[in-house]
Amino acid sequence: MLRFKNLGSGSTGNATVVEGCSGGHTHRLLIDCGFGIRQLQARLAQAHLQPEDLDAVFITHEHSDHIGCAQALAVRYRIPVWMSEGTHAALGFPDFDGLLHVARDMQAVDLGSFQALPFTVPHDAREPLQLRCSDGNAHLAVLTDLGHASGHVLEQLQGCHALLIEANHDPGLLQASRYPPFLKRRVGGPYGHLANAATAEILRAVQHAGLGQVVAAHLSAQNNAPRLAQEALAAALGWLAEDIIVASPTQGTDWLDVGDSAPSR
Repeated sequence: MLRFKNLGSGSTGNATVVEGCSGGHTHRLLIDCGFGIRQLQARLAQAHLQPEDLDAVFITHEHSDHIGCAQALAVRYRIPVWMSEGTHAALGFPDFDGLLHVARDMQAVDLGSFQALPFTVPHDAREPLQLRCSDGNAHLAVLTDLGHASGHVLEQLQGCHALLIEANHDPGLLQASRYPPFLKRRVGGPYGHLANAATAEILRAVQHAGLGQVVAAHLSAQNNAPRLAQEALAAALGWLAEDIIVASPTQGTDWLDVGDSAPSR
């Protein structure tokens, strides 16, 4: 069994717990750690977890809303941390006291009850990686922080039963915002963040009968609205807007089972 819970998603911080159970054993991976340690502890507590329940942490890239308290968490609770060489270098080679493991594109990380497969994405970071998690039967992809979907990205999303996927902005709202021109270009560029319509196109490309859960993540508080994201993504899938779950920056999501059937019509 595979399930996941987002702890919060947005420019103020990102973190998602993936949990697998097999043969009476449960293993948990924290994907990104973009909060202060007290805030992370509080959000884990809301998920009925504590740091000692985590088996590993995976950092997708070096931006502050994803790295957060990763070093302090790992060292304090002796939790292994996975990240790319590029991410470690971009952070200034921090000391993880022997807990650091190098993650590489298409080299699976074995968590016991499930595997996490990193894959490269186009984003303005040193060596960003996102993840596909699978227990052999259920498949989940976590995909935030990318400017467009390369062929490599689309390949890793095929056959997934659940997707936590970025729907960062509405282009009209972005252009009308108070962001300075350089930031508008960055966010809307090919190495920035996905617009709602771009996310919808990805969903059209990977949709299949087994896709049962779609979570819209990393929404911009200034340049998007949950309803806009829901309507764009639902239209691509032929679902109702309410079928698209939006990850809140403060509450995240409920626990979601990977492999739940698609909404019936």
